[in-house]
Amino acid sequence: MLQIKKIEKEVNFKEITRDEFVDFLFTHLERFGDPKKDIQKCLNYAFSDEKSEGGFALAAFYDNKLVGALIMNKTGMADYIPAWILVYVAVDASYRGQGIGRQIIEESFRLCDGDIKLHVEYDNPAKRLYEKMGFTTKYAEMRYKNK
Repeated sequence: MLQIKKIEKEVNFKEITRDEFVDFLFTHLERFGDPKKDIQKCLNYAFSDEKSEGGFALAAFYDNKLVGALIMNKTGMADYIPAWILVYVAVDASYRGQGIGRQIIEESFRLCDGDIKLHVEYDNPAKRLYEKMGFTTKYAEMRYKNK
């Protein structure tokens, strides 16, 4: 049976360590992921007590094995963009196709008190799941690299 556990603060890492959680995301995000230091920064933001920061992480276990992970951050800008951003979600490759990703994301929806956005690359297979769950494409994201 799948168990999804909320991690709000550093001390909430009980079944796994913070480093194991980060390693899991780094490994299972595959080519769509970021360096471990960036995943660590995302967790720091989620666990921050600063007024405009915060969030949470979810860890999904199947038979006591970590099979899924998610990090959700507050944007601090709820009045003019979505209040939350789903930054990372990953499922162990050997457990994909069983609805685990959907269950983790649905649990995150229950824990958020406002609209949610995410960024996804056009060729990421997870894009179909996000669309089925109700995410829509409202804008094209554009970036300028400031030197």
